Amino acid sequence: MTTWEAVIGIETHVELSTASKMFCACRADTPPEPNTACCPVCLALPGALPVANERAISDIVKIGLSLDCEINESSLFYRKSYFYPDLPKNYQISQYTFPVCENGTLDLDVDGEIRTIGITRVHMEEDTGKSTHVGGGDGRIYDADYTLLDFNRAGVPLVEIVSEPDISSAKEARAYGAEIQRIVLALGVSDAKLEAGSMRFDVNVSVRPVGETEFGTRTETKNVNSLRSVERTVDFEIERQIIVLEGGGEIVLETRHWNENTGRTSSMRPKEESEDYRYFQDPDLLPLELPSEWQEAIRETLPELPAARRKRFITAGVDNVTAGVLVDTPALASMFEAAVAEGAPARSVGIWLTGEVVAHTRRRAIAVSDTALTSDHIVELIAMIDGGELSSSAAKQVLAGVLDGEGTPRNVAESEDLLQVSDTGAIEEAIAAVLEANPDALDKIHAGDMKPFGFLVGQVMRHMGGRADPKVVQSLLRTATTP
Repeated sequence: MTTWEAVIGIETHVELSTASKMFCACRADTPPEPNTACCPVCLALPGALPVANERAISDIVKIGLSLDCEINESSLFYRKSYFYPDLPKNYQISQYTFPVCENGTLDLDVDGEIRTIGITRVHMEEDTGKSTHVGGGDGRIYDADYTLLDFNRAGVPLVEIVSEPDISSAKEARAYGAEIQRIVLALGVSDAKLEAGSMRFDVNVSVRPVGETEFGTRTETKNVNSLRSVERTVDFEIERQIIVLEGGGEIVLETRHWNENTGRTSSMRPKEESEDYRYFQDPDLLPLELPSEWQEAIRETLPELPAARRKRFITAGVDNVTAGVLVDTPALASMFEAAVAEGAPARSVGIWLTGEVVAHTRRRAIAVSDTALTSDHIVELIAMIDGGELSSSAAKQVLAGVLDGEGTPRNVAESEDLLQVSDTGAIEEAIAAVLEANPDALDKIHAGDMKPFGFLVGQVMRHMGGRADPKVVQSLLRTATTP
């Protein structure tokens, strides 16, 4: 029986957060009123000439440098011809040979194993307009009664990141998409909102027998707009293609559509090859000149990248999962760094931030920035726990109050009467009362049966209203029950 392996490559489209569009001065934030951010360049009116957006070029170089790409000192724009109504020029300004960036790599941590994915190229292009298909059931062009066109998005700067076919599983595909998203967010070049379409994926999948070196026929599933959907698309396509091949059929080179509701892909159209696009250099745009000195000046502005930050957090003392949550939540990461800088133990800070704080914000459906929590609060809370002033359960109650703006950890603990009692006299009185009420338990302990000991600890804690230090209780109770 044939054993199959998957070969996966992903094209990631990232809308840049520039103030203006790629080749004109129209606003790039796509206002809600249709066709209100357009000009002769957007609409391809005769005589309109494009001018490249310098900020967008700077942003794509940042992305390329972050992916360890070679940056070409001279780069060209091409016309990519195809005939869809949301492209008013009937071509898209894109790149073909000599893209801005090429030959990069991205390291992924997948279940503790580092996988290196090649980056073929990172090139600059413009986004299309938006088509809204009315009627026909599922909002697709087939069987629609008519189509509405909004050109507000036409010409928005779009970066395409093309991976090598080095990805081998659905989990890796999802991890790849997530890491690309982290990088562009860290760079501040895009909001990378998948649900809004400012970041989306074209997923290329083929399968072949294990040991085979030739690639199988691939399919490309367009515009997948969530990490979960990337994973599901890959899983479905792998299974579908294996079923087709084992049934004696052939895989068709085609573009497919992912349906989130059915969890299936469906055929859209035959896949175009590069010849079909009739690429040629755009005569209206000069070559981009990107000297090495300019590239190095941009490199100096790069922030710490997510992978480096994650590694630094792990070195500080947190585990891989905690480091990942911190890196994915910038507000938590900043709070973590500030608290550790003030001397709080990294492991404890990480546990509280990624545990109770995250749980609280999810229950309330709010962001960390919407709470009253500061790094000083975390430092004080952990100091009170380590100093024996708060039990773990009481600390959770205190933290909830702090998050809701009720004051500092000490303020909340005092107002709610949650401070632990370490006064041995009070605890000894409670122990005496508990032992007097439970003579059978004491007799068993004296006879060598220690099973009732935990019960007695619980009774003392209850007698103290849960405010006694459990370690002190156990120590004093052990002394009191020794014959």
